[in-house]
Amino acid sequence: MYINYQKHLVNIINEIKENGLYKNERVIVSPQGAEITLDSGQKVLNFCANNYLGLSDNRQLIDAAKSALDDHGYGMSSVRFICGTTDLHKELEKKIAKFFNTEDTILYAACFDANGGVFEPLLTEEDAIISDSLNHASIIDGVRLCKAQRYRYENADMNDLEKQLKLAQAQRFRLIVTDGVFSMDGNVAPLKKIVELANIYNAMVMVDESHSAGVVGETGRGVTELYNIPGQVEIITGTLGKAFGGAIGGFTTGKKEIIELLRQRSRPYLFSNSIPPLVAAAGIKMIEMMTETNELQDKLHANSEYFISRMTNLGFDIKPTKSAICAVMLYDAKLSQDFAAKLLKEGIYVTGFYYPVVPKGQARIRVQLSAAHEKEHLDKAISSFEKIGRELGILKK
Repeated sequence: MYINYQKHLVNIINEIKENGLYKNERVIVSPQGAEITLDSGQKVLNFCANNYLGLSDNRQLIDAAKSALDDHGYGMSSVRFICGTTDLHKELEKKIAKFFNTEDTILYAACFDANGGVFEPLLTEEDAIISDSLNHASIIDGVRLCKAQRYRYENADMNDLEKQLKLAQAQRFRLIVTDGVFSMDGNVAPLKKIVELANIYNAMVMVDESHSAGVVGETGRGVTELYNIPGQVEIITGTLGKAFGGAIGGFTTGKKEIIELLRQRSRPYLFSNSIPPLVAAAGIKMIEMMTETNELQDKLHANSEYFISRMTNLGFDIKPTKSAICAVMLYDAKLSQDFAAKLLKEGIYVTGFYYPVVPKGQARIRVQLSAAHEKEHLDKAISSFEKIGRELGILKK
């Protein structure tokens, strides 16, 4: 059987290559940071990591992780409810809840697991999920695992959300779910208006803060802080793998009864190993650092405003953004790959995004700013974008 199936797979892979959609992985041999070293020996400036606060190689987090290795060992070899819970896991959950002004928290191996495990235990075919059209793949997959009725509204379109909420009045319970920051475009969900509509139409709200926690809001507490509505959403999911240190681990935080039921019935929690103690220890240190000072958030906000303003003034087509994500629109998949390859030769490490990661005809280079970037890093990137943009005819001479 596999001989025929192998030919089928080869044809699909070749078609992906012919369409300019094949993804190649570049190998990094240094710690993650503003400047990294590739296996070729080339040193480049990294503008495509989710390392928003520059904590992936932070000495305080490394020291906390090393200390936990000595105190708690390498791994738990178990799920949480059997023998996979340590004092570090419980402390981190409490600190996350306090950080987001919620009642309780549950940890997962990744936010993909958090989103995959949140809907099915809470909702049945009697209920409704109303989801933003640009929500992350993990939310989409999580919704698919649930028997609730599904409604979808156009990205951040409050008129369409209200229309879907009216249709969903036939169901028992309603849950609106949205990304806080949409990862491909960088726009922020209008969460205050979403909460207002939820109150009118008797719905609950869930927001995925993966690309917004640590990034938006004066102190990095995400979109609930940005819109001054702390504690007004029922469920928040997020990750430790982006702004919060960049390792691994996800969480769901929110109403205590919701978290309690997830501990009893959420399958990714019940059937996956708990995160290593060293990751939990670094997460605790990260929350403490973010609570003590806004220095990193302030620098990230300044870097983002500077870069986006300069790129826009040069004439690049930039998606509207209030985050650290700058989507430089090129629309053509092959062009995005060629542009990224030429930037790499200039010492700028970015990635072209194209179908199926983004819709067909919406290819772009997603630039991600970090508090680790210095002004000279930003200026070099901007200069390189300008040079290649003119070379490829994207910018006018």
